[in-house]
Amino acid sequence: MMLNIFQDIDGLPRIILTEPTGSSAEVLLHGGKVVSWKNERKEELLFMSSKANWKQSKAIRGGISVCFPQFENLGSREQHGFSRNRMWSLDMDPSPLPPSENQSSVDLILKSTGVDLKIWPRSFEFRLRISLSAGKLILIPRVRNTDNKALSFTLSLSNYLSVSDISEVRVEGLETLDYFDNMMNRSRFTEQADAITFDGQMDRVYLCTPTKIAIIDHEKKRTFVLQKNAMPDAVVWNPGERKAKALPDLGDDDYRFMICLDSAAIETPVVLKPSEEWKGYQEISTVSSSYCSGQLDPLKSNMNIYSVAIV
Repeated sequence: MMLNIFQDIDGLPRIILTEPTGSSAEVLLHGGKVVSWKNERKEELLFMSSKANWKQSKAIRGGISVCFPQFENLGSREQHGFSRNRMWSLDMDPSPLPPSENQSSVDLILKSTGVDLKIWPRSFEFRLRISLSAGKLILIPRVRNTDNKALSFTLSLSNYLSVSDISEVRVEGLETLDYFDNMMNRSRFTEQADAITFDGQMDRVYLCTPTKIAIIDHEKKRTFVLQKNAMPDAVVWNPGERKAKALPDLGDDDYRFMICLDSAAIETPVVLKPSEEWKGYQEISTVSSSYCSGQLDPLKSNMNIYSVAIV
């Protein structure tokens, strides 16, 4: 498959994916980051900050980011790890994955460098397949331990989704679950609400989550369905009005038009022996707003099992 690659106005290599119904996605090699996903009506489905810093030395707020090998500040390395600040490469020899019809895909790879080894003394290969099809965006992350010692990491796929207004949004599928509240020194609580709604800042890590989570936007009459595997945790974040004004790379009112929902492995780090590979899966789709929590059966969908193989 021929890839459409060009340099954008900021000098960043950008890859364009398209599919027959008219939807599209744009991917930067900087950070292995998805910065746009538009449906067949050319409506943008991802949120990008109005004050995003597009310099190559900085993480770009918005879109879909890979946070690896550390989530937030839960370790000795830089917050959210270094993968989102590195230049990825096209993977010209990707490991085989099951073929899918009517998909447009790109395979990226990030290998440890001398700079990375000073920060995290473990060698690795991180492969990422990004696939676009009608109404769906799929990310398949894979981490292989190329070191002679075991390695341990946490990670997240940080998804900034575009919404009409955060006050019109509810998240279903996380009810009754335990979570860490990062606004309360990571204290552990149990979700009591039937659905998550927003009336201010929220920063939570939900644990042992189901493989399907719904983000319902009442005003747009649109629902995002996030499906995931081998990433048992989910992060729900919105900065709220006060925090948004304190963030230099976020517009004062941007918080109203975004929700960040991560697929993550945080509470229990992934551990790989030499030559082992971990594989995750994330699929985001859009459906009509009639989709509801009754279609999210935690007993049937709570199947987040780590996928580790010897390769």
